[in-house]
Amino acid sequence: MARQTIASLIAGICAVASVASAAAQSPAEFYKGKNLTIVVGFSPGGGYDLYARLLGRHIGRHIPGSPDVIVQNSPGAGSLTAVRQLDATLSKDGRYITAFNPALLLDTLVNPEKTKFNFSNLAWIGSMYPDVRVCYFWHTTGIKTWDDLVARKEINIGATGRGTGAYINAAILKNLFNLNVRIITGFPGGAEQVIAIERGELDADCGSWSSVSPEWLREKKINPVVTFTPDKVEGLPENIRYLGDFAKTQEQKDILSLLTAGGELGRPFVMSQAVPADRVEAIRRAFDASLKDPMLLGEAAKLNAPILPARGERAKDIIDRIYSASPDLVGKAKKIIE
Repeated sequence: MARQTIASLIAGICAVASVASAAAQSPAEFYKGKNLTIVVGFSPGGGYDLYARLLGRHIGRHIPGSPDVIVQNSPGAGSLTAVRQLDATLSKDGRYITAFNPALLLDTLVNPEKTKFNFSNLAWIGSMYPDVRVCYFWHTTGIKTWDDLVARKEINIGATGRGTGAYINAAILKNLFNLNVRIITGFPGGAEQVIAIERGELDADCGSWSSVSPEWLREKKINPVVTFTPDKVEGLPENIRYLGDFAKTQEQKDILSLLTAGGELGRPFVMSQAVPADRVEAIRRAFDASLKDPMLLGEAAKLNAPILPARGERAKDIIDRIYSASPDLVGKAKKIIE
């Protein structure tokens, strides 16, 4: 046997042995001395980034082996790029978690041939807060009520891309309720949309209530008009109406329910399904413990970032319910957001 062939064989055996050795490690042995990276599918400064960095500052001490935790931003395709990286380019040994926009779930349901991704094929860690989404309007627009909104000749609403929560919410207003909405896409993240609103380039945003600037609310720079969930949360003004109240048919209500189902997941975190099960479980336990940690909760209160967690198992149940929608309903929903 040639010397080169023998060397290749030995290298292959060593590689297999190394993988086997790593797989045999306990979570504490594996994570000790390593970095855990939380990848955010948006640019810095937005709500997803805020929650990811909040988690990153506290979860490390709850993980066996106490790894250092870093946060990286990887914007693109409304955060789908970051999700795809879990299996495409990143290590699948348990060192990466991704935070993304759960509205992408709907896009994979109504456009499976385009997105070619199934969120059932991920390891769900959990969610930090449900996504209570609200459409609010900059004070200079004069839009304060539903009637004002209906009467408006054109409303400019921004989104990072098709399939995101902001895009879907704006499309619902435009195509399900026939309002004069113009959707402007291409923003890297929520921070850039905030700047565009303040400059008057956008009239409004349909975003997570937890991401709305406290300063804007305090100084009455925005007028919240409708919410996309019937559930009330702390701090949500009593006069805000649920969009479903304006639906005129049961079909409208059913389509609205499907299009907004991903909001239950809010601020979710996932890992590759290829990660060893004991490491996934260790991260899930650490995630749950972090969201009960007085230090994290105290910081969250200062940041105006409410915490209402959903465990990984609960998140998976929501995913299964979304993917079980009837083809007829999915078809109708698809027409709304096309």
